[in-house]
Amino acid sequence: MTADARSTDLFLEMLAAERAAAPNTLAAYTADLTSCEESLAARGESLLDATAAGLADWMADMGRSGQSRRTVARRLSCIRQFYLFLLREGMRQDNPAAHLDAPRPEASLPHFLSESEVVALIDACAVSRDASEAKQRRGLVARAALELLYASGLRISELLALPREALAGERQMLVVRGKGGRERLVPLSDSAREAAQALHALDAQKGSPYLFPGRDPKRPLTRQAFDKILYEVGLQAGLDPARLSPHVLRHSFATHLLAHGADLRALQMLLGHADIATTQIYTHVQTERLKQAVESYHPLASEQAGRTEKTG
Repeated sequence: MTADARSTDLFLEMLAAERAAAPNTLAAYTADLTSCEESLAARGESLLDATAAGLADWMADMGRSGQSRRTVARRLSCIRQFYLFLLREGMRQDNPAAHLDAPRPEASLPHFLSESEVVALIDACAVSRDASEAKQRRGLVARAALELLYASGLRISELLALPREALAGERQMLVVRGKGGRERLVPLSDSAREAAQALHALDAQKGSPYLFPGRDPKRPLTRQAFDKILYEVGLQAGLDPARLSPHVLRHSFATHLLAHGADLRALQMLLGHADIATTQIYTHVQTERLKQAVESYHPLASEQAGRTEKTG
């Protein structure tokens, strides 16, 4: 094993042991380290002996190859953590990534559905009583999943990992294990609980440990399988499937709560954000909506638009 390989393995082991990093996170970090290592190798450097100039060239390469600012910022975050780890473990005496500048994040607001569109989506899960058993179950899976995603703001990974007994009895709260193994409590709406319990009763004979079992009852429903269900329900509801994703439902949950007066700190807890700065993006959504409302309906705004057109 090379010195670079050993240092990256130790770094990933630390992330898994000390920060409870998920497999997907570790895979992303591995790809980030590999990208940096390959760029450095083209300049005769390695991860262990990298210079600040070599790392700066790697970042420039990413920009020239058209990678998004979000991707570049994420990869830089990984490399910064890596060299801090090497410094802490005495594997380097300096930090070549200390003065690298992250690109400014792209100004993008989360996409979300209107309240009426969410209702239409959930209503589209209904299946006629004379439909086949497979179609009826598919409808129950769709309804239970959409109700829980929208009523509780769950991530799709959190939803599909829910144990079968998560909604047993008359529980009013759901225990969710989120990123980094952190647990949080989220309230359940009556309709979400009823939909999940209906699915729970239908799958009683499968013996699966999951609330949403896959074809193999020992494993949960896959993300790809859920995406197909969401696609079909979207078509049935008359919505463009391109606008739909589990995260859009999570954004809709947060945006609608805030629009109805929810406290930002409470919203942070419900979403499981470690930093409230992540939650504050939804205040920008509300600000943009207020701005659009003023521009559309305020009489002075329309007069200003008319004067602009004349002077133009």
